[in-house]
Amino acid sequence: QVQLVESGGGLVQAGGSLRLSCTASGSIFSIRAMAWHRQAPGNQRELVALIISDGSTNYADSVKGRFTISRDNAKNMVFLEMNSLKPEDTGVYYCYSQLMVGRSGTYYNYWGQGTQVTVSS
Repeated sequence: QVQLVESGGGLVQAGGSLRLSCTASGSIFSIRAMAWHRQAPGNQRELVALIISDGSTNYADSVKGRFTISRDNAKNMVFLEMNSLKPEDTGVYYCYSQLMVGRSGTYYNYWGQGTQVTVSS
């Protein structure tokens, strides 16, 4: 019904930049929120950045000032621009969306498959 697909992950040196993309597809009527989470080896999944339908954003303290979340509503896409990357940013990054399928009903949570980000040095 709904699919979230991430892209843009890869290997980058510390201090470098990476841009993640996520596209939501399906019978999407409305998107309330989109976000990026990450999970490092041995750690729990954590919220990295969140963008709400009104455009407001929230960031984890560890990435504030370095990462920027943005969206393209017409394309049902969300992006994460990651700058000044650190080794501790390494992990699997997951796209998340709270959206409504069809034109009425309830908002549900959906997750992408994840994309690996590895920061060396």
